[in-house]
Amino acid sequence: MSSVINEELRDILGRVREFIDGEVIPSEPLLREASLESLVEIERLKAEAKKRNLWALGHPKEIGGGGLSFMDVTHLNEVIGRSFFGQVAVGTWSMQDSIMLNLYANDEQKKKWLYPLVAGEIRSTIGMTEPEVAGSDPTRMQATAVLDGDEWVVNAHKWFTTGASVAAFTTVLCRTEDESAGRHKAFSAIIVPTDNPGWQLVRQVPTMGSVLGDHCEIRITNARVPKENLLGQRGEGFVLSQRRLGPGRIFHCMRWLGQMQRAFEIMCDRAQVREVAGGLLSTKGQIQGLIAESAADIFSHRAATLAAAEAVDAGSEGRVEISLIKFRGAQLLHNVIDRAIQVHGALGVTGDTPLEWMYREARYARIYDGPDEVHREVVARKLVKDPANGPWRV
Repeated sequence: MSSVINEELRDILGRVREFIDGEVIPSEPLLREASLESLVEIERLKAEAKKRNLWALGHPKEIGGGGLSFMDVTHLNEVIGRSFFGQVAVGTWSMQDSIMLNLYANDEQKKKWLYPLVAGEIRSTIGMTEPEVAGSDPTRMQATAVLDGDEWVVNAHKWFTTGASVAAFTTVLCRTEDESAGRHKAFSAIIVPTDNPGWQLVRQVPTMGSVLGDHCEIRITNARVPKENLLGQRGEGFVLSQRRLGPGRIFHCMRWLGQMQRAFEIMCDRAQVREVAGGLLSTKGQIQGLIAESAADIFSHRAATLAAAEAVDAGSEGRVEISLIKFRGAQLLHNVIDRAIQVHGALGVTGDTPLEWMYREARYARIYDGPDEVHREVVARKLVKDPANGPWRV
C-alpha cells in the first residue's frame, strides 16, 4: 500500500515508456485517420506489445493478465496516458469491464466474454447513458428488461456507448424491478451480444469534430437473450457500475498526468528554440510563468491522485478523494495543454503539433465518468457537516 516505485516496476515502466514513445506516438497520425490502415496498425501495435510482454499487465493472472497490483497499475497508467492510443496498444482499455466481469460473471460468462476480452480478441462496451435523460442522474434511465420464460426481453436507447461499432457485446444497464425495490435497486446489468437481431448501431456520434472516440448511439429493440445473461444479481446494476467506475476514475486521472507531462515537454522544447524580441521564449518572464504554473499543476495533481489511490488501496471507499481528483484534475489537464498551445502561438492551433487534438480530447474529461458538478456535490455534501474529516486529516 505504497506509491513507492521498486526496481521491478521501474523496469516495467521504462519498457512501457519506450514502447509508447517509440512505437505508439509515431503512429498517431495514421491511427487518427480511423481507416483500414489504422486498424491494421493497431493490430501491429498489439502484437508488438505482446511480443515485449507488455500486454494487459494490470489484469489478474488467473484471467490472462500480468497480475500487477492496483498501485502498480496506477503508476502504469501515467505512462500509458502519454498517448490517446496507449490503452488499446497495451490492452488496458478493457480494465474496467474486465474488473466488472471478473467480480460478477459466472464461469460460462467468463469463458465466453471475459477471457477473450483480456486477450484482445474481442472488444466490449457498456450501455449506460441515454439521450432522453440526464446521465448525471442514472436512476432516471428508461431502458427496461422483462423476464419472459427463460429469456430477457431488452429495450433500450443508449448513446456514448463507447466502442460499440467494434464490440462483441454491450452490458446494458436497465430497469428490471418495480418501484418497490427503491431507486438504486431497480436496475440490473444484462449482456446483449451485438449480433443479436434486436441490437442496432444507429451511428457513431460526431464529437468535437471527430468520430475517433467511437462514441456510438445504439438501439436495442425487443432483444431476447437467455436469462443467464444477467450479470451478477437482479437489482445490482448500480453496484456493478460503481465497482467498475471507481478504480477507473483514478486510472483516468493518472493518464491525464501522462498527457500533461507530454504537453509540458512539448511546451518546454518550443520555448528553448523559438526566438522573439531578441531572445528565446524561455528567457521571457511571462513564458517562464506559464512553465512554472504548469509544473505546479502537474506536481499537485500527481500527489493528490497517488494519495487517493493509496486510500483506496488501503480499503477506503475513497469517494471524496476520487471526486476531488476527478474534477480538479480535469481542470488542470485543460490548463496545462492550453498553456502549451499559447507558447506555440499560431502553430499551437494547427495540426502540425499534437496539442490541438490533445486539447479537444481534454474537454471530455469534465463530463465522462461523472460531470464536474456531480463530483463537487459529492465533496460538499460529505464534508460540509464534518469539515475536519477531509482527506487531509492526519
